[in-house]
Amino acid sequence: MAKIPLSVDSGFHVNSNKPSEEYLIPLKLTWTSTGALEGGQVEYPKPSLEKYEFADKPLSVLTGDFNLVASFKVAATATAGPGAASGKLRYQACNNRACFAPKTVDVTVVYQIQ
Repeated sequence: MAKIPLSVDSGFHVNSNKPSEEYLIPLKLTWTSTGALEGGQVEYPKPSLEKYEFADKPLSVLTGDFNLVASFKVAATATAGPGAASGKLRYQACNNRACFAPKTVDVTVVYQIQ
């Protein structure tokens, strides 16, 4: 299991992994390479429902500091030693008036198989 810490600047929020409106981009972590690991299921934190000027109803969002938790299994063919799981985190940041273009950033989780 790996905790992936994220921080959203004050005055901003990101949509949760299950946004309340279809047009909003969800927070999503996908694994592109897990090396000697299998799985990569991601647990997202519980979002809050917040009302913003640009939306008719409350939105499912994440703010401040929080962790994503990724679960992995060691592959039966894995050999001892270091490795890294690579992924992409896609998100859409918004302030209290508008949402900005979605972004995708690289995520790397380093591990050691013994």
